[in-house]
Amino acid sequence: MDIYKLRDNFDAIVQRVESARIRRSEHHIVQIVAVTKYVGTQEIRALYELGQRAFGENRVQDLKAKTSALEDLPLEWHFIGRLQKNKINHLIDLDPWFMQSLDSLELALEIDKRLEAKGKKMQCLLQINSAKEETKAGVMPERAYDEYLKIIEETKHIDLVGVMTIGAHTDEREKIKESFETTYKIYETLKPHGAQICSMGMSGDFELAIECGSNMVRIGSLFFEGIN
Repeated sequence: MDIYKLRDNFDAIVQRVESARIRRSEHHIVQIVAVTKYVGTQEIRALYELGQRAFGENRVQDLKAKTSALEDLPLEWHFIGRLQKNKINHLIDLDPWFMQSLDSLELALEIDKRLEAKGKKMQCLLQINSAKEETKAGVMPERAYDEYLKIIEETKHIDLVGVMTIGAHTDEREKIKESFETTYKIYETLKPHGAQICSMGMSGDFELAIECGSNMVRIGSLFFEGIN
């Protein structure tokens, strides 16, 4: 692994996030979550040494393996993938910092039941399918506000603290921007109900997401380009 290239990538990402943040507002704060689904613990340790603290995983079994191997480090783990019901207990046992992909009231109720049985709580974000794409999970935008409030009302062990979306799957910048703006507007309406996080933007579109109001971005491939 080329640690110098990793440092260059890290510095470049931080600079790009900083520039996009200032374009939005000099008071805007953005957290970077490093998505590590395609790399191992060596790369995660190296990123930690560079100052990265929040890491995201898509699969429960990978999250389990990496949290176990890296338990000596104070990492903030985010689960960002689609959660199957038969993996709920496994995820709860790992105590992730955030579960970003809560995509329905039905899943929330199931997680809440298991959390109650284990005497635990979990911070979650409601995933919104802002571009209304069949291939994506998430609540439709027109239902997101009501669904968010229902989850708050009907669960006792889920701490719902914001929303997450994946930008429209297209090369058309305006359509991607529209999907981010849709989610940000919903986020604004949910702030009085405790929403603090608007997680939008990945390696290909994070600057646009920040300009649209995102305060958390999920970046994977850009960290690891050319390091092996």
